[in-house]
Amino acid sequence: MAYQNILAPIDGSATSNRGLKEAIELAKAVGGGRITVLHVVENVPMIAAPEAAAYLPQLVDDIRAAGTRVANAARARAEKAGLQCQAFVVEAAGRPVYDVIVQEARRRKANVIVLGTHGRRGLARVLMGSDAEGVIREATVPVLLVRGPAG
Repeated sequence: MAYQNILAPIDGSATSNRGLKEAIELAKAVGGGRITVLHVVENVPMIAAPEAAAYLPQLVDDIRAAGTRVANAARARAEKAGLQCQAFVVEAAGRPVYDVIVQEARRRKANVIVLGTHGRRGLARVLMGSDAEGVIREATVPVLLVRGPAG
């Protein structure tokens, strides 16, 4: 049956939580689909002050740990709904987040990607980009976009 393996990229935001909620509902609707939660750790920001470089390893560890907490919380939410769920944290390693999402969808044989989107338009979209747009453009499986909360 279609949509038995659902990839749900999350980042801990209200928008991605809405995407996760929809992924859970879809998994229930198809009769027990499996959810794969994915959190992508983005690149660590460059530090301009040389004396701050000593803190970089701790910053990287903290970012990874925060991503793991977000992924584990999402997995617990899906499991509480009675679904099978795995959670993964993957580092972007210089790649765009959308590229990581698309590659992980292929790697994990997802049938559908359910993704929260901020729905940015105009200058905000130009300046900040759109991972959702990149996923739509590159994905080889259907993508369900879930609009974030208003405001």
